[in-house]
This record gives sequence, structure tokens and C-alpha cells, in this order.
Amino acid sequence: MTRPESRPLLFLDVDGPLIPFGAPAELRPGGYPEYRSPYAPRAAEGHPLVSRIDPAHGRRLEALGCELVWASTWADDANTVIAPWLGLPALPVLPVAERPDTAEADLRAGLHWKTRSLVAAARGRAFAWVDDELTGTDRTWVAAHHRGPALLRLVDHRRGLTEADFAALAQWARAHR
Repeated sequence: MTRPESRPLLFLDVDGPLIPFGAPAELRPGGYPEYRSPYAPRAAEGHPLVSRIDPAHGRRLEALGCELVWASTWADDANTVIAPWLGLPALPVLPVAERPDTAEADLRAGLHWKTRSLVAAARGRAFAWVDDELTGTDRTWVAAHHRGPALLRLVDHRRGLTEADFAALAQWARAHR
């Protein structure tokens, strides 16, 4: 059995990777597919875009063998709405460090507001980060400040997680277990 701390971390953003949005009609002529969750049929009440999340993503994410962590502005709401929809247990939530002394400088430099917190939370463990707002600045900063392997997977917010994303995550996770 693999100890949890020996598994790579997978930091998950919600809006964009799990809930696609903003695709022009040419890309989604019929609009986004809407799903019903066999795990939590009422989980989407009050959250109309949650039905865009394919509940099968929960099993696929678990199958990667990573320790899943929410890295989203949804924060704890991801555990009350998104996790049940996906059939997942409550997941840890990325604690976002409040560092007003660096936040403004990071923003001006193009560093994502999650980047420092992800690296701090990983504490040298291998991690993958799935987000729709990653930049070269984030990649450079992680490479310079994280001593373990890291995969920063940019997901197109108009499409959400795709087969190519799952394939890349699976290959990376196998290599870093």
C-alpha cells in the first residue's frame, strides 16, 4: 500500500478545468453538455454551472493515484458541492497564504496568486497543478523554488479537462509514484 505522503499531489482548480465556460458558438454549437450525478443529484442546486461537470471525472481523478487537493476560489464549498457531484470524499483545500508584502509584486510580475501557496503546501513533494490561468511566469517560479518534480497543466477553460489532459496527468503520475 502506498503511503499518502509518497503519492504525488494533484492541485485542482474548479472553474475552467472542471466547469468549462466561455466557448463561442463555433466551438460548442449545441452549448455545453449537462450531466446528472448519480452520486449527489441535489449537489448542483443553486449552482447552475455544476451540471457541466462530468461526474465520471471523479473516478478518473482518483484513478491517477494522486492525493487530490482543491486549489480554487471555491475553497471549502468545493467539498460541499463539487466533491459530492464527483463522488469524491472531502478533499484538503489549499491554504492560500496571506502575504500582502508579496501579493502586489507577484501580480505585477504575472505570478498567479496560488503559485507560492502551492509550492509551500507541496513541501518538496511531487505535484501536478491543473488550472486554466497558468503562465510561463508560474512555470519559471515553480522550477526555481520547488525542489521536487512538478507538472503545471494548462487547461483550456472553454473545454475543461480533456482526454489529452487525463493522459498527460496519468503518464506524469505513473512516473512520480
